[in-house]
Amino acid sequence: MGRPRSSTPTVRMIAEHAGVSPATVSRVINGARSVSPEVASLVRAAIDALGGTGPTPRTRDPRPIADRVVFVRCPYVLTDYFGFIVSGIAEELRGSGWRVELDAGNTAQSGHPLFALTQRPEVAGAITVLPTESPAELAHVAARMPLVVVDPRERLPAGIATIGVNHAAASRELAEHLVALGHRRIGVIVGPREWSVSTARRAGVRAALADVGILHEDALVRSIDPTFERGVAAAQELLSAPDPPTALMCFNDKVATGALRAASDLGLRVPKDLSLTGFDDLDVGHVTQPRLTTVRQPLDEMGRLAVLLLSTLIDGRMPRTPTVELSTQVLLRESTGSAPRRRTTPTRGGPEEATARE
Repeated sequence: MGRPRSSTPTVRMIAEHAGVSPATVSRVINGARSVSPEVASLVRAAIDALGGTGPTPRTRDPRPIADRVVFVRCPYVLTDYFGFIVSGIAEELRGSGWRVELDAGNTAQSGHPLFALTQRPEVAGAITVLPTESPAELAHVAARMPLVVVDPRERLPAGIATIGVNHAAASRELAEHLVALGHRRIGVIVGPREWSVSTARRAGVRAALADVGILHEDALVRSIDPTFERGVAAAQELLSAPDPPTALMCFNDKVATGALRAASDLGLRVPKDLSLTGFDDLDVGHVTQPRLTTVRQPLDEMGRLAVLLLSTLIDGRMPRTPTVELSTQVLLRESTGSAPRRRTTPTRGGPEEATARE
């Protein structure tokens, strides 16, 4: 006797049977017009094969926009990078008449509010910034309500709407600038290894060096929690090596500021002995001595475009391009210069000249 079939197959069961994503199943169930007739037929056939009527569509709230809510989740302190993105989101939402419910701050990392939103009919959709939830958890939510992810930590399943930048291209352009200045030993301080942005930034550096026949060494990479303090420690470790890098590419401007402190403590002059780059173009990079060469991300635009993507999803339509990567701008300032002709082995008493580079 066969296993009895469930009277209400889940979205994931239907997706696996039909060979489509859970988000596609959700759109079919909710009557979205963006799904082709062929795919919709596959989903309905899977529901019939599994038995029952399938999950119940999420009821649309008939109330006007002003009475409905968009949930914005950013589980970090809203300074610098995060503050610019969330401000863009909030201004665009309010300008469109939506009410905003914000979940922010480091303490928000311990909660999982997105799962409860599908039970709140007044919530039209959600936007989350650098989410702490796993790709599977985000797919679960996206299959049940409109969701946009800004700057995801990890690669997400197809069909989840995302906003970000092309980190590999930005990192490559920055590394090409250093290569043109003669640098060949480029240290890279990235974020945690599991973050997809860390992989993308490293790939950009590898590509730039490969163009001049150089294989980037793993020994020149450090993965850290991207803070000022960790930046100091990582830079000290790289710069104290027997064959130190002549340039450091840092995950963000805070890390670069930490690297600048480490260089000063070791008696290195920037950019004469060491070139430094940041990322994000935060205010701190404008007041350092020297000012930081960095990459500007369109943070406000990322927030505003996230709202436009979400509005499309709320209307029952799938965006033509659910994954949006915005371009960046490399800003050349005084923290980068020509590679030193002679390698230096730094000590806390000051730089000490060593053998000439070959």
